[in-house]
Amino acid sequence: MDRSGNSDFGGAAATTGRSNPAPWSDDKESPNNEDDSNEDDGDHSTPAKVTDPLAPKLANNERILVVSVTERTRETWGQKAEFLLAVIGFAVDLGNVWRFPYICYQNGGGAFLVPYCLFLIFGGLPLFYMELALGQFHRCGCLSIWKRICPALKGVGYAICLIDIYMGMYYNTIIGWAVYYLFASFTSKLPWTSCDNPWNTENCMQVTSENFTELATSPAKEFFERKVLESYKGNGLDFMGPVKPTLALCVFGVFVLVYFSLWKGVRSAGKVVWVTALAPYVVLIILLVRGVSLPGADEGIKYYLTPEWHKLKNSKVWIDAASQIFFSLGPGFGTLLALSSYNKFNNNCYRDALITSSINCLTSFLAGFVIFSVLGYMAYVQKTSIDKVGLEGPGLVFIVYPEAIATMSGSVFWSIIFFLMLITLGLDSTFGGLEAMITALCDEYPRVIGRRRELFVLLLLAFIFLCALPTMTYGGVVLVNFLNVYGPGLAILFVVFVEAAGVFWFYGVDRFSSDVEQMLGSKPGLFWRICWTYISPVFLLTIFIFSIMGYKEMLGEEYYYPDWSYQVGWAVTCSSVLCIPMYIIYKFFFASKGGCRQRLQESFLPEDSCGSVVPGQQGTSV
Repeated sequence: MDRSGNSDFGGAAATTGRSNPAPWSDDKESPNNEDDSNEDDGDHSTPAKVTDPLAPKLANNERILVVSVTERTRETWGQKAEFLLAVIGFAVDLGNVWRFPYICYQNGGGAFLVPYCLFLIFGGLPLFYMELALGQFHRCGCLSIWKRICPALKGVGYAICLIDIYMGMYYNTIIGWAVYYLFASFTSKLPWTSCDNPWNTENCMQVTSENFTELATSPAKEFFERKVLESYKGNGLDFMGPVKPTLALCVFGVFVLVYFSLWKGVRSAGKVVWVTALAPYVVLIILLVRGVSLPGADEGIKYYLTPEWHKLKNSKVWIDAASQIFFSLGPGFGTLLALSSYNKFNNNCYRDALITSSINCLTSFLAGFVIFSVLGYMAYVQKTSIDKVGLEGPGLVFIVYPEAIATMSGSVFWSIIFFLMLITLGLDSTFGGLEAMITALCDEYPRVIGRRRELFVLLLLAFIFLCALPTMTYGGVVLVNFLNVYGPGLAILFVVFVEAAGVFWFYGVDRFSSDVEQMLGSKPGLFWRICWTYISPVFLLTIFIFSIMGYKEMLGEEYYYPDWSYQVGWAVTCSSVLCIPMYIIYKFFFASKGGCRQRLQESFLPEDSCGSVVPGQQGTSV
């Protein structure tokens, strides 16, 4: 997908006198896999006549090859709705269901919404808007974009690609767990409703039993730990055991779905998101209606929303709010850049940012009602308090919620639609993360990768699947949590801080505002410029510092991590973070010429050879 105005053919060739149309001059896009090499059209010109004084003198049997150079246009979304659904699908993920409700009630219930909304307005939304505008204006992925902004920071793009690989290694495994549950639900009786299964232990006991104690385990918990994961056959990271075949098959099925959703680019992904982005909302509404009709649901919702204002004095509440809004919206993963790069140049990305970020946050809030209405019901059934019922993370959706479903009438139906919802929530997010890397590499290496997108996506997913095999072992659940923290959890915060600094401080807020003006017709207001210059970078740096200080708390206390694993974890984190300083060194010392001043200018100022990105101007390279 070479969109550059200059082409190097390795030899002298005569080009046609036709002017290349601007990429935005026609709404019809050439296919993403169109061959953009300069090949012979099959019509060789005859040698020029000797009588022509301007004709070159040719030896015998020599001919002039005339090639036609046409600039390909960038593919765009078939409909505006496809882009919005893709962004919403990426932002609304499993964390909206299993993390936000827990964080909300743990940090003051309704009072938590105060810092949450403040950080949305002053921190998350400006970064979200920035990435949509950057991708739409420069129309390229997270690698190629840096030559237009700050060439020395191209390492940010490579760091994002590496982080996306780490995410693909464990996130698809979690979706695979949901696939396992989905197939297990197609029975007349859910397998986690009783304790008379081969995998159950003597400690198994129905949660509705009056004799249920802290030493007892529920059928749902034993199904997850002893049937789905079979974690008792391993010993955490010290001995992970072999790969579990049935789980590997479920995860393989996820990768197959991902491949056929991404292999054609936005042409295929744009159709898939109509299902994967909308289906979760249908299921959420159905589960909400069912949840609020259960006995005890009102107590659960009251527990969820009752404000505890005194907790706002605790700094941890504010840090949790900042972290939640950042990871929920998902700036910095390269996905928003990639998805918006397929927009029309004059698309209103400002309105898109407001709509999609608002829907994301409202979805988290809605999911809280769905979860806590059921938690209130479970507390009612078990005759206990809600705080003793709830769990954070995978335990909430793979143990507590299935436990509640098993006690309902029509449990098989509720189980099927619930796990379908989890699968579609997860698929959208993994689409986005992988598309960010695919778009970046296709744009950066158009001849080697861009023209062979289908083959590249196949090889990439095969590589990630092989790397993910350890997460499908008997001790894989510990590795999943480990990669979640040390893969993207810590590194992405630093990477996005550097990205924001490169855009707002090196490229400049004024220049960035002018770019937005060219697209939308007006510059961003003073509020946005202040947020971009001061508030958003400080917002990111604060989250990063506090996350570093509390990294062991991020790992949780559910699993044991040997001492050596912490060193390995930091090595994983540094593997992506070090891409940034290493590329700065490479750019300054090896990829720049001249004295120190000239090298600094070449490294930190946009390259003049990039051409214009304004529609209708010659020399465009997008």
